[in-house]
Order: sequence, then structure tokens, then C-alpha cells
Amino acid sequence: MAEQRQRALSTSGEALYKILALEKGATHDEIKKSYRKLALKYHPDKNPDNLEAAEKFKEINNAHATLTDLSKRNIYDKYGSLGLYVAEQFGEENVNTYFMLSSWWAKGLFAVCGLLTGCYLCCCLCCCFNCCCGKCKPKAPEGEQQEFCVSPEDLEEQIKNDMERDGETPIVLQPTNVTEKTQLIGDSHRSYRTES
Repeated sequence: MAEQRQRALSTSGEALYKILALEKGATHDEIKKSYRKLALKYHPDKNPDNLEAAEKFKEINNAHATLTDLSKRNIYDKYGSLGLYVAEQFGEENVNTYFMLSSWWAKGLFAVCGLLTGCYLCCCLCCCFNCCCGKCKPKAPEGEQQEFCVSPEDLEEQIKNDMERDGETPIVLQPTNVTEKTQLIGDSHRSYRTES
């Protein structure tokens, strides 16, 4: 099915104009006027039980929606229905990039670079194995220990042991019966009076 879809896509950008009985490059007002005329002619309410009129009405609506949207119309005028398909797949801002990279000169440049360097895969693997894992791997400066990962549980245990060794006992649990009233009673030696 995807193969049939690709064959149906054009790059000329004229079919939607023909559906609306217009020439390529028509103004916005001409598109609107032609759409209204054809929509009235093929509207399903005026043509009940006519499947061809219903299909034609859908085509007219699709053509109008595409040609009145400025960005879609620019893509359609430049790349045709294939451009609209690419915009749907990769986003409207990436259409120019897609067609630039799929052009004959970009493919040729990619092939020439591959031939000059030998092989893309070999170069990547060579760099990765030598620079990341192999002989050319950066070494830690002498005197510094290499960094290693410590789990949070081990780190908490180490902090607890250090504090116990220094004579401080860490508080690890919250008091169970603390309320605001308890705090006020415990702080009874404080005075909140202001001198007048």
C-alpha cells in the first residue's frame, strides 16, 4: 500500500489547482471564489445519493484547505504532493532539508566522502575503540584517584559511621508525638514581649 501511495505522489504541484479549476499561481481571492462555486455545485445536500459528487466535494475541501494555508501552499507549489507527504512525516520546517539531502549532489557527496575515507563504519569503529576504550583513551592525572560511583545507601552508611566515630550521633527518626503545642511548651523560656 505504501508503494502505491508513493507512486500517486507528484512533484509538479498542479493537481489541487486543477480540482478547483484554476491555474497554478492563482490568488487567494480566486481560490476562495472557485471553492465556493464548486462547493455549492457538489455539496452532498444538493446531490443526495450521488457518491461521485460526495467524493468530488471531499477533494474540493482538501484542495481548498491546502491552498489557503500559506505554508502548505508554498510547500505544494515547490514540491507538489510529495512535499506535503514529507511535511506530514517530518514536519513542515524539515521539508527543504529532506529534499536537499535526497538530491543527486548530496548523495554523490556522501558517496565520494565514503570512498575517500575508506568506509564510514570502519572509521567510526576505529575511533571509538581507540579513543574511548583502547590505547588512546585519556588517562587520569597521576596522584588523583579515578572516580567511581557510590550507591546512596553506602554513602549514608559511611556518613553515619563518620559521625559516630567523631562522637556525634545522627538523628535518623522524627519524634512521633510532636505537635505545635509541644514545641511552644518546650520553648517556654523565650519571651515574645516587646518593650513599650
